[in-house]
Amino acid sequence: MLHLRIIVPSARTEEVVAELTSTVGTAHLVVLPGAARDPAGDLVLCDVAREAADELLRRLRVSGLAEVGSVSVEDIDLSLSERSERAQEEAPGAGVDAVLWESLIDSTQEESRLTFTFLVFLTVATMLAACGVLLDSAILIVGAMVVGPELGPLAGVCTSLAARAPRLGLRSLAALLVGFPLAMLLTAAFSLMMDGFGVFSKARFEQPHPTVEFVWQPDIMSFVVALLAGVAGMVSLTSAKSAALVGVTISVTTVPAAGHAALALSYGHVTEALGSMLQLGVNLAGILVAGTLTLLVQKASWAWVRNMVPTRRSRSAG
Repeated sequence: MLHLRIIVPSARTEEVVAELTSTVGTAHLVVLPGAARDPAGDLVLCDVAREAADELLRRLRVSGLAEVGSVSVEDIDLSLSERSERAQEEAPGAGVDAVLWESLIDSTQEESRLTFTFLVFLTVATMLAACGVLLDSAILIVGAMVVGPELGPLAGVCTSLAARAPRLGLRSLAALLVGFPLAMLLTAAFSLMMDGFGVFSKARFEQPHPTVEFVWQPDIMSFVVALLAGVAGMVSLTSAKSAALVGVTISVTTVPAAGHAALALSYGHVTEALGSMLQLGVNLAGILVAGTLTLLVQKASWAWVRNMVPTRRSRSAG
């Protein structure tokens, strides 16, 4: 269940209450007249099943309530209420399958901006990957995958395409197109500096690295894995299963490919660097294609489920 806290001008309170009561899956409606001060108005509280929340939030936004009041949404960890259980039974589908587009767009906006924090994480992850390649260390490669923040902008692009929000997509693309080249440039400088200190060496780079050589040797499986990761990543985001994102991050070879490309270029190995860049491009493309298609399928299937269930008002009329 989700908890809605709505501030609404007093003149529109009855309209909002009617909207809430006519929605299947709502419960625990509370109206506190004159409780809000900024903006001034009434405070309306309501719980709603996750599977019914997206359409309700869409209607509230279309009504212009966000411009004259506010709508806040919180997850309810525990609700001991028979009415709450009945509301979830009345709502269409299963809550874990529901896509909250307003929440998804908001979360991807936060994670897809070209910020100093994003650049630091991406650069450090790329440097860790370069260390992992040089040491032929699978542990460091996995660590670099986990630290890398690139899934945020990738999810932003997928969401923008599925939700037709071009501004979000452009911002996400900017984070990727600026972030990766800058991180690779700084990693190349880092590699040369380490070489100057005697920590890195060209001879060590040219030694066989059987554990991590997949990083610069893309093949059809690279694209297949990226597709699967794109599906898993989008489903984990839309279902709020954040734990699955860790598995997604360590299944794609984006940051490791960028780290190896920077290291190879710093030592003049252009062919291997091109292989890594191709690996990077294959993984990014696979995630974008699969992620966008997954969201579109979820959007279409959930619309079908929602249309199969009448509103509470129409049920009463029947």
